[in-house]
Amino acid sequence: MVDHTRALSFGAAANDYDRFRPSYPEEAVRWALDGLDDDAQVVDLAAGTGILTRVVRTIGHQVLPVEPDPGMRAQLDLTTPGLTAQAGSAESMPLPDASADAVLVGQAYHWFDKESAHAELARVLRPGGTFAPIWNIRDQQAASWMVELTRIADLRDNAPDLRKQVAGFGPAFGPVEVARFAHRTLLTPDELLGMLHTRSYWLTASAQEQVEVDRNVLDLLARHPDLAGRETIEMPYRTVVYRARRR
Repeated sequence: MVDHTRALSFGAAANDYDRFRPSYPEEAVRWALDGLDDDAQVVDLAAGTGILTRVVRTIGHQVLPVEPDPGMRAQLDLTTPGLTAQAGSAESMPLPDASADAVLVGQAYHWFDKESAHAELARVLRPGGTFAPIWNIRDQQAASWMVELTRIADLRDNAPDLRKQVAGFGPAFGPVEVARFAHRTLLTPDELLGMLHTRSYWLTASAQEQVEVDRNVLDLLARHPDLAGRETIEMPYRTVVYRARRR
């Protein structure tokens, strides 16, 4: 069942979300949109503050961001000149039938009501159009301290069981393809803490729980040999992209 409280918690931290959350590697987005013409109409669904939207624009496609949270839309409009985010959700997009060549979803597909969302995606995509959800997943095998950070900050929602989440997109879509890309970002210790403050668990936790998470993270930063005294911290990710075509 979708936890709507957590799914719509991010607007309260929209500015920090845009500052601290990782972007997406261009090669991953290009793979998701492979075969589309330069003038293709791409929808960034659950666009948040426009992190993925800006990558799509960088590689030359037209993009329409759609986002349900007004705080996130306001931040997207502020940081992405020339675009205005449209109010809408995966289950109800403000788009005509068969109007999109592709729909991308960054870090949000696991929040969707799948049955309703798949029907809505099939409605707005042209025949042969692409649907591609994308996740940046922290690579816990690349850094031992990432396992402890995940436990401390309850970051399980970052890494849903993708095999269950992406079993298929319904009868209107063809087979699902998958590709994985290495990705890394650099954060200062303060930025790492700021990034954690944009997680749904922290945003919906009690004040006491938030203080406890912060205290334990600061302790980890001070005592772990790979972190103590570092001015910048490398965060290793795996960017996972799924792709299917509208029949």
